[in-house]
Amino acid sequence: MADVARLAGVSSQTVSRVSNGYAGVTEETRRQVLAAMKELGYRPNSAARALKRGEFRTIGVITFTLSTTGNVRTLEAIANSAAREGYAVTLLPVAVPTQDEVQGAFSRLEELAVDAVIVIMEVHLLDAATVTLPPHVQLVVADSDAGNHYTVVDTDQAGGTRAAVRHLLDLGHRTVWHLGGPEESFAAQRRTDAWRAALLEAGRVPPPLVRGDWSAESGYRAGLELAARDECTAVFAANDQMALGLLRALHEHGRRVPEDVSVIGFDDIPEASSFLPPLTTVHQDFAEVGRLCVQAVLSKMRRGGPERGTTLVPTRLVPRASTAPPPGSA
Repeated sequence: MADVARLAGVSSQTVSRVSNGYAGVTEETRRQVLAAMKELGYRPNSAARALKRGEFRTIGVITFTLSTTGNVRTLEAIANSAAREGYAVTLLPVAVPTQDEVQGAFSRLEELAVDAVIVIMEVHLLDAATVTLPPHVQLVVADSDAGNHYTVVDTDQAGGTRAAVRHLLDLGHRTVWHLGGPEESFAAQRRTDAWRAALLEAGRVPPPLVRGDWSAESGYRAGLELAARDECTAVFAANDQMALGLLRALHEHGRRVPEDVSVIGFDDIPEASSFLPPLTTVHQDFAEVGRLCVQAVLSKMRRGGPERGTTLVPTRLVPRASTAPPPGSA
């Protein structure tokens, strides 16, 4: 630092202010210092700065699976948002969602020197007595049923589902079948509950629920059952991958989409518009979920506040060619 100061013709304190991004330095002086740093190959010691500040500028992320589109895209959004704020992300997957595994994950993250933690907890855990999160950790939970016990950021699962069901009923379908996600998933349960409630509010009888595991293959297997039901003219699938498998099953059974059966998905993955036919779906703003998770955890770090409650990110229906009025309608 002293070498940089001599070359730039400034004080060591000015070099420190520039390297740490502090204000109070003119743009011309900043350019001189940066040029001297580049010429001398000087890089600030991040470990030393962390010890001095008591801040590592790293956010830990715990997730229980990277096999679902929602978790992967949420993780990507968190990493991008953290980078824009000057923070790195340390990822720690947890193979088995148990109390011991969760506590072990927090212990490992503390050893890896992180400032705060974001947990992507899509499975039902926080409403059970088996899992609790450490009270001393600055923490935000994404995609969870944690309620008012933690700071939570989630997509408006129920609102998106209601929009999908209303769209199909407004087209003239007597009822809407549901290809739900796995029972252990919070998001799947919210979508199933909202589907059933929307039909009951409209005075319709909910058909039997059919479940998959988020994969296209499970959507295909469930789709074979739905395709064999002539009374099935509209299906709301809990995600786009299962909708893709459903489209294949309907095609193999000679059920045309949307002429015979309308199909709606959930997520609006980038490939949804390239399905055959292009898929009507519910768009989730994963980038906004990630941004809000990072903003919430930084706010907790800087203010030290115990903010709790859930922030819902709105969804929107994206109509495409996979939905139409039922066969025989005017």
